[in-house]
Amino acid sequence: MAGSTMTRTIPGAGALDDLRIAVLGLGISGRAALDALASTTSAELSAWDAKSEARADYEYLDGGADADASALMDALIAWNPDAVVIAPAFPMVGLEWTRLREAGVPVWSEIELAWRLRAAREDGEFAPWLAITGTNGKTTTVSMLESILQAAGLRGRAVGNVGTPAVAAVSSTADDAPDAFAFELSSFQLAATDSMEPAGAICLNFADDHLEWHGTREHYRDSKARIYENVRGARIFPAGDRAVESMVLDTPNGGGATNVAIVLDVPAPGQIGLVENLIVDRAFVDDHAQAAQLFELTDIGHLATDDGVLPLHILKDALAAAALARSIDIAPEHVARGLRSFSGGHHRIETVETIAGVRYVDDSKATNAHAAEASVRALSSAVWIVGGQAKGARFTELVAKVEPHLRAVIVIGVDQSPWREALEGVTVPVHYVAPDAADPMSEAVHVASEHAQEGDTVILAPASASMDQFTSYSDRGEQFAAAVRALGGEHASS
Repeated sequence: MAGSTMTRTIPGAGALDDLRIAVLGLGISGRAALDALASTTSAELSAWDAKSEARADYEYLDGGADADASALMDALIAWNPDAVVIAPAFPMVGLEWTRLREAGVPVWSEIELAWRLRAAREDGEFAPWLAITGTNGKTTTVSMLESILQAAGLRGRAVGNVGTPAVAAVSSTADDAPDAFAFELSSFQLAATDSMEPAGAICLNFADDHLEWHGTREHYRDSKARIYENVRGARIFPAGDRAVESMVLDTPNGGGATNVAIVLDVPAPGQIGLVENLIVDRAFVDDHAQAAQLFELTDIGHLATDDGVLPLHILKDALAAAALARSIDIAPEHVARGLRSFSGGHHRIETVETIAGVRYVDDSKATNAHAAEASVRALSSAVWIVGGQAKGARFTELVAKVEPHLRAVIVIGVDQSPWREALEGVTVPVHYVAPDAADPMSEAVHVASEHAQEGDTVILAPASASMDQFTSYSDRGEQFAAAVRALGGEHASS
């Protein structure tokens, strides 16, 4: 498979030729969907968005723009589409989804469209999809897996909720197109994905998140569980995680896949786990009485914190990536090589500076309670910067778990009421940055530095989304880093 230069075609494109397909939401994924449909099918297309400027590049298509959601949906449904490719920005409980359900119109995610438009090699085989979801750790795992696939010579590509839009990547017929894909899938995408049949899939973990999008915890959970429905190779899960184990048990095994557990101990037959400092495979081997060595802990040692501690969640992500790679017969030596060459990512437990013995850590990517808990509980004494868009979550349980690790808490964000509720009665100092502060991050970092003592860590792990005061979690992390570096200058001058 590696190095293939065979001609690629898109066998599924013809099935869409006679359909009327509307694309609702003209952001990155919507534009990619329109481009792929236009270049590979003869479908009749229309483009719809709330903003007229988003429609500007598609004036030649049917469709329209209207800030009045009800009027926009009236016009879209009157166009009589056979299917609507919907952007993840539209919540499942919102008017758009509701109107489409009432009208009986099939709703597709960009991932669903990508599955229908994936390219096949000359031999008729498709590049396998390896699918990852979960509340925390998706991007790290999918990036590790991409590195492993590249080490194996498959030109692996991370797509989905990260990087290149999936439909653009998987529909490529170029000679150098990827021969395997690592998919990061959000609950938003999975909620409107029905046909996908990945070669391997995992839900890394599950905790309340995005409840304002799904409406209920049950729908959020069921959307995550969809990743296991039609798996053709291995349904992988973390042993002992009851929430995820129940997804595997409750979801019909439509693809006849094998269930494979990853463990943090000596693995039983059918599992992948640890033997001292080795990670071994007793699942994807011919004889389950034997074990294949996949990698050593030293192969991911470069991902340890500055004090030499390898975070547990990094080990779990590496185990997940290795298991997915093994589900498509990636050789153990390529697993180890890929993990050794993986460099990690920005805004995920990233040390910015150490000033006056205090370490400043950017974990802006910790956008939910599950991720923030993992980061803060790994610290002995932390000044914790939190807050932002809560997405319907409550934080009382999170605060109770991390309070023994806290020196102080600094709260940013426009709506601070969930944090006031959760932090009431804590025994450490709490400072609330005014919601209308001109530069909330600079104030947060400055106040944090006043509370921090030598040996402490000031950590930005917001447990919340960023779009109330920042343009993205990356912007939030970069503003944190800039404020820390400015603080270093102030300390130096004083």
